[in-house]
This record gives sequence, structure tokens and C-alpha cells, in this order.
Amino acid sequence: MEFQDKLLKIKAFALDIDGVITDGSVIVDSNGKPLRNFNERDGFALRMAATHDYPLAVITGGSLEQVRFRMTQYGVKAEDVYMHSSNKIVDFKRFCDKYGLQPDEVLYMGDDLPDLAVIMAAGVGVGPSDSCPEVLEAADYITPCEGGRGVVRHAIEMTMKAQGTWIFNVQRYGDMF
Repeated sequence: MEFQDKLLKIKAFALDIDGVITDGSVIVDSNGKPLRNFNERDGFALRMAATHDYPLAVITGGSLEQVRFRMTQYGVKAEDVYMHSSNKIVDFKRFCDKYGLQPDEVLYMGDDLPDLAVIMAAGVGVGPSDSCPEVLEAADYITPCEGGRGVVRHAIEMTMKAQGTWIFNVQRYGDMF
């Protein structure tokens, strides 16, 4: 199937956190609390997808509740933030089942070995340009962006533009956020 045809089948988006919507760096404050730096353009793209009723999921091995909180500000439902995920394909299948989706109807963004099974199962597997070699080989699409530098925005915008849904609705956006 052609790549453009794959994009047209996408009904949902899922992503890893570290190395995708962040650059993978973890800053530790003076109390030892880890902090992440999120790209707000990526966050806007998630909000755009949410305003157009695309289901959204985060599947991460991390466990910081601050990440769940930030993702909910971007339109991801709290229960669709799968944390402590040691086997991401299991949580990916849970997400698909919850929304009645086939795996080929989901675009998944990941950058490292724990993401590989989901990248291969998803309808469109996307990796940042600085992904590990195995992801670079397996992904359907590699963004021109490195992790934390617009990967999520690029993938969501590309998909929604292909589907004709990348339309900013001020009223709906204001009602949701």
C-alpha cells in the first residue's frame, strides 16, 4: 500500500514520550525531581487532533505523574496515558480495543527498541531522525525532526492535511482548551 493511502486510513495517534515529544534529556532539579522539556508545537498538534476527535494515547516506560498531567493539557485522556509500560504492544492493543480500532488505523511515534513492536504493528510507524538504527530501518516514515523538535507536530499535521482535517476551529479549540 502506498504511504499516502496509509495516512488516509489513520483514525488515531499514539506516541512515546522520551525521544519523541521530548529530546530524551532528563533534567534533575535540586530536590532530585526529574523534569522534561516538551515542545509546545507538538502539544498544539495533539490539541488539533483532539478537537477533530482523533483518539490519542501515550505509551511510555516512564512513571512521572507530571507527564500524565501535561499530556491531559494537550488533549490526551488521563486513562489513555499508559505509564510503566514494559511491553508497549500490550498497551497499544488495549488502546486499539478501547476505541474499536485496528492496529493499521493508528499512527505510532517512537524512537527506541521498546517502541519497535508497536512501530511495526501500527498502520504508520514514525520515528524521529535521531532514532536508534532499528527504528530507522523499521519505520514507515522518518521525520526530518529530531526528538523533541517537532516530531509529533510533523506527523500529525502531515496526516491531518492528507485527510483534509488540519483546520483550526477557534470555537471548538476554545471550548476544549
